Amino acid sequence: MTRVLVLNGPNLGRLGSREPEVYGHTSYDDLVGRCTTEGAALGLAVEVRQTDDEAELVRWIHEAADTATPVVLNPAAFTHYSYALRDACAQRTAPLVEVHLSNPAAREEFRHTSVVSGVASGTIAGFGVESYVLALRAVAGLVAS
Repeated sequence: MTRVLVLNGPNLGRLGSREPEVYGHTSYDDLVGRCTTEGAALGLAVEVRQTDDEAELVRWIHEAADTATPVVLNPAAFTHYSYALRDACAQRTAPLVEVHLSNPAAREEFRHTSVVSGVASGTIAGFGVESYVLALRAVAGLVAS
């Protein structure tokens, strides 16, 4: 089985209670379950992590680069300004799919720019938790190629 890291940035641990009108009612634990179940069905060993700490997220991206581990990344607020995270992602040695629950382009103007997307394999946004499922399917396809 191919190992995949599903990495989540700030505030995603509060899914289900944080702005459910924007991010939905699915809890973080439900997201973890959905990712691991979908991953197993695709032949992926999925490990889901969440942090509110930019430095920790950068370390996890370095870990993935050092081990050629594919990544599904929801950078959350770091999407828009973390050049440290962008530079870490640029070092990737396996597919990296940026993912968002909401559609940043349909929200406040400051959310329209992603510093990560330019170094990602691709971006999936706006489909709620299904965005993660689609990202895992994309990773499975990319590693099979």
